Amino acid sequence: MRDLSLSQDLLDWYDRHARDLPWRVSPSDRARGVAPDPYRVWLSEVMLQQTTVAAVRDYFRAFTERWPTVAALAAAEDADVMAAWAGLGYYARARNLLKCARAVVSEHGGTFPASHEALLKLPGIGRYTAAAVSAIAFDDPQVVVDGNVERVMARLHDEHTPLPAAKGVLTDYAAVLTPSERPGDYAQAVMDLGATICTPKRPACGLCPWRRACRGWSEGTAAELPKKSPKPKKPVRRGTAYLARRVDGAWLLETRPETGLLGGMLGWPGTEWRDVTQDAPAEDPPIRAEWKTQGAEARHTFTHFHLILTVKTALVPMERAPLRGDFIELADFSPGDLPTVMRKAYDLAKGG
Repeated sequence: MRDLSLSQDLLDWYDRHARDLPWRVSPSDRARGVAPDPYRVWLSEVMLQQTTVAAVRDYFRAFTERWPTVAALAAAEDADVMAAWAGLGYYARARNLLKCARAVVSEHGGTFPASHEALLKLPGIGRYTAAAVSAIAFDDPQVVVDGNVERVMARLHDEHTPLPAAKGVLTDYAAVLTPSERPGDYAQAVMDLGATICTPKRPACGLCPWRRACRGWSEGTAAELPKKSPKPKKPVRRGTAYLARRVDGAWLLETRPETGLLGGMLGWPGTEWRDVTQDAPAEDPPIRAEWKTQGAEARHTFTHFHLILTVKTALVPMERAPLRGDFIELADFSPGDLPTVMRKAYDLAKGG
């Protein structure tokens, strides 16, 4: 049975306090019949996966100015999209973004399908993204559960089962509250509640529209929820990045293989990345040169491991050909097109 009174309380709060986000149609505009653009909803949801709103805003604006429709994105060059994504992280999202855009154009005439089942069949769209696009863009009463919603539900019900084991029961709690009227606004309202009031640390319970119904608040346990199972310690890997610069200023770069970490991204040639408990990876310079090791190392943390890169630099003559990769003229090179770990290596080489 759906608890419509709590849902309506939250919608009333959202009507007054909805965040102003570049991909969102405000509740007042939506009430006047302004429909959300499924392309913008989908793009924002993909960008927001494991990334903060603050980090996404500028990327979203840049993408939608350059590629204002899904058809425009589908027609883009892979390298241009990967470069525009650089720095946002989780680069498989960018590869799937292009695959999905092209599938929407080739299979659906450039219009996102309204069916939740059809959305799930598109490349790179999982259960959460399909539910979010269905609810927000098409007002389909799908249950939308992200990290914010999990936190709100755990506190509202004083649920102490640790994540990730609690995901199923928290989704069940969320389903009971999801209304058939205004489900798109409701989905965004719960996420806003978690992002602005029911925050991970120091929740502002005094401002919460669900405070009186919140068992976590009444029991004094809200701030410690949701419980989380201990995360395993991340392994550490090592490798070497080779930054070769030609005497005319051109840099030697290569496009990484489509599959694997940073797939399809522009980067510095280098060795494989091996666990520090294994033998060091064999040297694999991309061009014959006098290599100089920088005093500092480039360090970066990925989802599943920490990476330490030894940075080696070299200045090479015009006539010398690389064993792999291509020289990019200085006028065509932008460090901003590199993923974060490659940019860190560049900063060390530039300062060395």
